[in-house]
Amino acid sequence: MSAPATARPSQLSLAVRDSSTMLRRNLLHARRYPSLTLNLLLTPIMLLLLFVYIFGDTMSAGINGGGPDRSVYIAYIVPGLLLMTIGSTTIGTAVSVATDMTEGIIARFRTMAIHRGSILIGHVIGSVLQSILSVVLVGAVGVAIGFRSTDATVLEWLAAFGLLALVALAFTWIAVGMGLSSPNAEAASNSAMPLIVLPLISSAFVPLDAMPGWFRPIAEYQPFTPAIETLRGLLLGTAIGHNWWIAIAWCLALTVLGYYWSKSQFNRDPK
Repeated sequence: MSAPATARPSQLSLAVRDSSTMLRRNLLHARRYPSLTLNLLLTPIMLLLLFVYIFGDTMSAGINGGGPDRSVYIAYIVPGLLLMTIGSTTIGTAVSVATDMTEGIIARFRTMAIHRGSILIGHVIGSVLQSILSVVLVGAVGVAIGFRSTDATVLEWLAAFGLLALVALAFTWIAVGMGLSSPNAEAASNSAMPLIVLPLISSAFVPLDAMPGWFRPIAEYQPFTPAIETLRGLLLGTAIGHNWWIAIAWCLALTVLGYYWSKSQFNRDPK
């Protein structure tokens, strides 16, 4: 009597298992080397403290249309800094992926009997989790210096969290593509700098109507501004208008672009 055949695991179960392993590996790597994440976190935190305590009174007078009230500018700037935090954190993803490439780790993974997509999925999920944790930390600093969102409902908070996660996913895939296409970690860090520069030329720090007329369309329709204005509307009750669907469209487009870019770079023949 022959022994019963052992059922082979499905491709989905293999992908989930191997992706979980890669996620655990990346999270352990981030825990053992926290200096990169901490350095990237310092940029939004220092900008938050600088603009609030050095320029806060002046900026709030311009936004409020009256006397200086620092709390007005704190409420205005925190949503922009939360989005900037995601951009800063994903730079670490580009560096991490580039390091794995240059050190031959990804080439070694390719020779192993694991699901190929799990290598990138582990990086992406790990980066999104780190981005959300970084947003929570920067948000805690904002609350400590006076940020409040008393009018937001539970649904609006959930929508804000979903928007942050969607933005993190979109820019993480872009960062993975940058890391895979860079010759080394330093080049990956330099190529990912637009993820920090773009928030600086958005509505994160000053309203769009305070910008020069020729520059306003650039700031208005780049990826960060619609997401920032949507997040402000959800947390502070300001008008969202058409920004919500522009933000979602940007996120979906960047996710698809980053995914196929990363996939093509990952599947190319090693030199």
